[in-house]
Amino acid sequence: MSKPKLGFYWCASCGGCEEAVVDLAEDVLKVVEAVDIVFWPVALDFKREDVEKMKDGELAVCFLNGAIRTSEQEEMAELLRRKSQLLIAFGSCSHLGGIPGLANLFDREAIFEWVYRDAPSVTNSEGVLPQEETRVPEGTVRLPAFRDTVRTLDQVVDVDYYVPGCPPPVNLIANALAAILDGKLPPKGTVLAPDVALCDECPRKATKPDKLAIKELKRPHQVLMDPETCLLAQGLLCMGPATRSGCGAPCVSANMPCTGCLGPTSRVKDQGAKALSAIASLLDSNDEREIATLMDQIVDPVGTLYRYSLPASLLHRRVRRSANGGAPRT
Repeated sequence: MSKPKLGFYWCASCGGCEEAVVDLAEDVLKVVEAVDIVFWPVALDFKREDVEKMKDGELAVCFLNGAIRTSEQEEMAELLRRKSQLLIAFGSCSHLGGIPGLANLFDREAIFEWVYRDAPSVTNSEGVLPQEETRVPEGTVRLPAFRDTVRTLDQVVDVDYYVPGCPPPVNLIANALAAILDGKLPPKGTVLAPDVALCDECPRKATKPDKLAIKELKRPHQVLMDPETCLLAQGLLCMGPATRSGCGAPCVSANMPCTGCLGPTSRVKDQGAKALSAIASLLDSNDEREIATLMDQIVDPVGTLYRYSLPASLLHRRVRRSANGGAPRT
């Protein structure tokens, strides 16, 4: 009896999700025993044409990490969706847009101008920008189109399940693989992680006051943090109340606030709005000016509250008007 066929692919992300698979350590041998890995370009010599030659649905499951930024990534997402019985959004970038999704604060032109012309380290006296098509003596060179907006995987193709995290915790990867191989998956669309807030498994849970009142919001470099007390109680902006559990709270254990990489629970539509609501409810003031002063202490609101989730949020991206004053560009 042939083994189920498994694939991995990497779109717009840092590659940490690929390394997380290797972090299974000796358990990766159990995976290899149970399945045939037939597509994993970052680790083995597979080509796009290998997937194109497969029958539709030939892959039992494909784990795709990374957001969708270019036309090539769109094409690969559509191809792997067609060839896979199950398509898993693997990690924060494919799940929510991730760090690459913060590029939605700018449009394509602004990004190109900075990266290729204006950044202090750039040497480009002719101001050349990448072109999708260029003719050279040997023929025509083509590059993928760079889209104006970063999208989550499920904004491009249908997704069956989600394994969250930046990168996904090893225990969640192992549990997801076990559920797939055992045929014990929950309903389609489920995030394969506990559906409760991180505060539920936080090692500092017992130190959170019954009535928490924040008088000042601080950044980690501004204070010597108590390694045992609730970080919110210390005035540090921790995303734990608005973030799904399942990681084991390693950041908090290392004396750093949660940044929200596992995304929201199923009861939350917008992680950033949920976090903002939670923080606002904890401010120890009823004075509008004082509250405004406290909120101004969040130096980078989008980068803090939507660090991993801007493309998946209700905001999605910053809207810019076209040059002629016409409809907004998205």
